[in-house]
Amino acid sequence: MTDDYQTYKLGNFKLKSGGELPDAFIAYKTLGDPSSPAIIYPTWYSGMISDNFWLTGADKTLDPSKYYIIIPALFGNGQSSSPSNMPDLRPFPQVLFYDNVCAQYELVTKHLGVKHAKAVLGWSMGAGQTFQWATQYPDFMDFVVPFCGSAKTSLHNQAMLEGVKSALYAAKGTSSGGVAKPEMSTAEPGYAPFTTEARMSGLKALGRVYSGWGFSQAFYREKLYETALGFKDIDDFMVNFWEAWACSKDPENMLVMADTWQAGDCSQQEPYNGDIKKAMEGIKAKALVLPAKTDLYFPPEDSEMEVQAMKSGVGELKIFPSIWGHWAGGPGQSTEDVKWLDDNLRDLFSGGRQGSDEHAYVIRDKK
Repeated sequence: MTDDYQTYKLGNFKLKSGGELPDAFIAYKTLGDPSSPAIIYPTWYSGMISDNFWLTGADKTLDPSKYYIIIPALFGNGQSSSPSNMPDLRPFPQVLFYDNVCAQYELVTKHLGVKHAKAVLGWSMGAGQTFQWATQYPDFMDFVVPFCGSAKTSLHNQAMLEGVKSALYAAKGTSSGGVAKPEMSTAEPGYAPFTTEARMSGLKALGRVYSGWGFSQAFYREKLYETALGFKDIDDFMVNFWEAWACSKDPENMLVMADTWQAGDCSQQEPYNGDIKKAMEGIKAKALVLPAKTDLYFPPEDSEMEVQAMKSGVGELKIFPSIWGHWAGGPGQSTEDVKWLDDNLRDLFSGGRQGSDEHAYVIRDKK
């Protein structure tokens, strides 16, 4: 499977904030035959389109011979409209999950001609987009499967992201203006770009800040970075996993996506008007919500509240039985978790039941 992708031109794209992305475009890739049932599978924080391929293939539930799989890229990921490919647009305007899904809906319906999808699913920020789809276009799909993500970014998650953002801002001598707000200096003339030195030191710091959140305490205690991922010790892991990942990214892109993540709240749209319970009640598609037992961003308790707020019979929650933390949901390094996720997708799509599972439990709405 190749890394090539296509782009769809959106024109001057109006944003929910009142701003605009001039000459905007959305990047995407399709797998399979357009006559097959459609699956919409958005990207995650920092992820490229090809980073979603791990959950697709002839040996997976997301088999391109059975489904028409559409992978749209987030604004800010470097493939869709982003600071890295729109260098004259500074400061880059805030884009929300709402804006991303508006663009994806236009891509899917107007350009690709899909009138209805079998499912929308995704990991992390992909899960945030999944919840956005489920509430913004509730009649468009049969199933939604958000894994390791949330319908509304929690206060704890927002605080964590302030640390991630501040690693970059501090490197160029400025600071965050707050949750989902521009940096302190953007209100002043002469917006300062990242120097080469600031770029590298900031991204290295971002990687190390992230290192304490992406995997669980148990993952580190059991030294899975050595036994499962092949690093010789924790310092090797910091440099050649976390710093290597971060330094492959554009810092302006990472800040745009972090703001999108921080502002995540699918109730901030009509007709919910900020009422998250009402937004959850607005979901019509069968929702299989899959948090990870040890996820430090999106703990199962948050997902439980989301499922309990859904109408009777709509939501079901099952928990990844994993010590891989957030990484249980992707991007494919934990083979046992990939199998668990794939089995649950296959079961959902086929209408069957997995039966008892000593490693997971199910919570259903009790209304």
